[in-house]
Amino acid sequence: MPDAPDHIVFDRALLDRRRRRWHRAATSDSPHFLLRAIAAELADRLSLVDRHFDVAVDLGGHTGEMADLLSKSGQAGRVLRIERLPDLIGDDTMACVGDEEMLPLAAESVDLIVSTLSLHLTNDTPGALVQIRRALRPDGLFLCALLGGATLNELRASLFAAEAELLGGVSPRVAPFADVRDAGSLLQRAGFALPVTDQDRLTVRYDSLFELMGDLRAMGMANMLVERSRRPASRRLFLRAAEIYAERFCDPDGRIRATFDVIYLSGWRPHESQQKPLKPGSARASLADALKDRSGEL
Repeated sequence: MPDAPDHIVFDRALLDRRRRRWHRAATSDSPHFLLRAIAAELADRLSLVDRHFDVAVDLGGHTGEMADLLSKSGQAGRVLRIERLPDLIGDDTMACVGDEEMLPLAAESVDLIVSTLSLHLTNDTPGALVQIRRALRPDGLFLCALLGGATLNELRASLFAAEAELLGGVSPRVAPFADVRDAGSLLQRAGFALPVTDQDRLTVRYDSLFELMGDLRAMGMANMLVERSRRPASRRLFLRAAEIYAERFCDPDGRIRATFDVIYLSGWRPHESQQKPLKPGSARASLADALKDRSGEL
């Protein structure tokens, strides 16, 4: 079992309470737009892999949409959902309650694990990745999408500016996000072979900061930082933040922009059949000779 993280960033018990409240109070599926778009993108990426996976896992997909896409793809035999909350599972018989940081999977027991927008809210992401690799059978595939980069940078800047102006100091209100290079390094540290990382930017437009924050609350993504301020935020603070947001991040039509940077990761459980890099010194031609030949042509 991986060691516990040195620093706890997220209050995951609070995250659970908010997700449970979101699930019970949801009157529409409009806030699911991000999950739907990213699940569809992951399914498209999987379709490019010419493989059939006997046992696939939808890890922390929230809505079951990723599990449905895996089942309909024809690339997965059995699909198991793993969620932290029983409320999110419902009557799904191929599902179990489990934590991304304590996977309820035996070593080398599954062939494919897909994670949709959950790993960026773990306190021990490196440990979670190690557990995912161990759960995969040799030559098993891991696909993941998580938020990173400049996600919600407009909201973070507006809240910081408003709080500094009104209160003379700031407190963390938006989660920190990893950049794409850090995410790629985590894959390598966890022991995945053939790691691939890339990033896609989604820009969503809203009428105001309050609509954006409403969607974030409905997604269960409101502030759950351990070091968040326990002092209730005033309406005055959010009104000023909304003004700053509109001043700095407004389009000509009056709507504001919200950035979501999605980092996509893929990696394989090592297997002897996989392509491997050449050993140092094993090349048949030297770079110096190649440059010499090239310069001779010129």
